[in-house]
Amino acid sequence: MTDISEYLTEEVVEDYADGLIPRREALRQLSLLGVGAAAAVTKLAACDSSSSQSGQPAATGTSTTAAASATPSGSAKPAGPSPLPTQAITFTGPNGALQGAWAAASGPRGTVLVIHENRGLNDHIRSVAGRLAASGYSALAIDLLSEEGGTAKFTDPAQATAALNAVPVTRFVADMKAGVSELLRREPTLKPGVVGFCFGGGMVWSLLASGEPRLAAAVPFYGPLPDGANFSGSRAAVLAIYGALDTRVGATRPAAIDAMKQAGLTYDVVVYPNSNHAFFNDTGPRYNPTAAAAAYQRMLDWYNTHLAA
Repeated sequence: MTDISEYLTEEVVEDYADGLIPRREALRQLSLLGVGAAAAVTKLAACDSSSSQSGQPAATGTSTTAAASATPSGSAKPAGPSPLPTQAITFTGPNGALQGAWAAASGPRGTVLVIHENRGLNDHIRSVAGRLAASGYSALAIDLLSEEGGTAKFTDPAQATAALNAVPVTRFVADMKAGVSELLRREPTLKPGVVGFCFGGGMVWSLLASGEPRLAAAVPFYGPLPDGANFSGSRAAVLAIYGALDTRVGATRPAAIDAMKQAGLTYDVVVYPNSNHAFFNDTGPRYNPTAAAAAYQRMLDWYNTHLAA
């Protein structure tokens, strides 16, 4: 899977299949993504005639199933500490100024580039950057819609997704590399890392596959793997996180493990049971606070080992 357009289309179809959006909204979002009316109707009809995916794939290869139980979402506390404030910044990109949110840690142990989901840079992602700063890692949440005027330009989140869909992955990679450069400019003596969620998790894989050598650690959360990914140019220690109920993205897990093995990377793969795609997002309907808290701590331990050491 890994044509971005295909991935974003499947996101909409899955939201419809899981009852998170009504048919009319699903058709609207598919239209924004360039899916023709006939094809959209066919995709949704396939959901209507089959049950929603609910199986839990077994851990593959060296992956481990983490101990976490399902907990209903709602008013539960976000994973991690209370966030430090973020500051809106601009920095130099390959095609002009890029936008982001910077969260400065007190006495930072490393730095982290934060890659957003398919809705762009929003308050949830700013909060993730702030939580990382509170945990000792200065963080930059990059806005990959900077060249379109920034995420804030889109009042409709589905329009932001459609705008991301129109951008070639090569531009995203170049912008993320500029983000790594900005981390090193701000904290030249500290090791940089990266984390991304959903779409952003896929972008983390793409950044690693680009041969970016400066990253010391990477944590893709349930990110789709690029076809034919080759990580031989990367030096990052990778912690890949998945939800066991997320069979769609989970299907790419064996290929991710194989690619990391082939590249000789230090890696770990964790699958949280009873957890679906986007289980870390405390603003979304699939939030699992127990798994999210466990994943946050696992990520922090990874950074403590590979960034702060």
